[in-house]
Amino acid sequence: MARVRYGARTGQEIAATRTASARLPAVWSTGVMAVWETDPDAVAAVLPPPLKPAARPLVRVNISKVELPGYPLGAGSVAVSAAHGEVDGWYPLVMPMTHERALTGGREVFGEPKKLGEVTVERDGLVVRASLARHGIAFVEVRGAVSGDLPLPEPSRKTDFYFKFLPAVDGSGFDTDPVLVHCVRHEKVRRLERVGGDVVLRESMYDPVADLPVRRLLEITVGEKTSDQRGRVVERVDPQALLPYLHQRYDDPLQVLDAPPGGSA
Repeated sequence: MARVRYGARTGQEIAATRTASARLPAVWSTGVMAVWETDPDAVAAVLPPPLKPAARPLVRVNISKVELPGYPLGAGSVAVSAAHGEVDGWYPLVMPMTHERALTGGREVFGEPKKLGEVTVERDGLVVRASLARHGIAFVEVRGAVSGDLPLPEPSRKTDFYFKFLPAVDGSGFDTDPVLVHCVRHEKVRRLERVGGDVVLRESMYDPVADLPVRRLLEITVGEKTSDQRGRVVERVDPQALLPYLHQRYDDPLQVLDAPPGGSA
């Protein structure tokens, strides 16, 4: 009988997959980053416990294109500064990706708030434009002109905070206690330029980053970087404390109950 492809894989095949993923070469992305100060009350409002506001109320936008073997990928992130105990890092609110393959591992393994979207990174001479869009709305746009080279930073270590959870089958909360994940990235930069420009936030009911206004723009850069990431569960989270923030993950929280009778899609 021909092999049934939905059938179980052997232990050897599973081990080979893990080995192949561990040996992936460094992938370099070209991207635009903007950082600004916003209202401290707005940052505090979006942080689920046990996360706390960091010393400065910052928002960071990364908009990148990645030349992955076989297909190009657009990847973005809008995050706010946060702290968990003694660890300072970033709490991403939305991470648009242009391909489903980029969603799966991030959402299911790390708990990243990834969604399908449109990611644009354009450069014409010195002029740079980058944007994140969903549902036809470019809810973040960074635009400007390159004004000079910047010194290359030393390799750095950055932490993102994610909440990994499964909504309950009956819609009452969660099937198991959610967990807080620390995702640590080691980043290297091989090109970095300063950009003079601005950040435009557009109203979107699906991605309301306009609630984090630009009070003081700190920097815009364009460059090339590569990074790896490792995640670990650091603690279990009170389900009732996290439940009021469930809508951050979905355009409509009721969509988790959208499967028709019988469980077919």
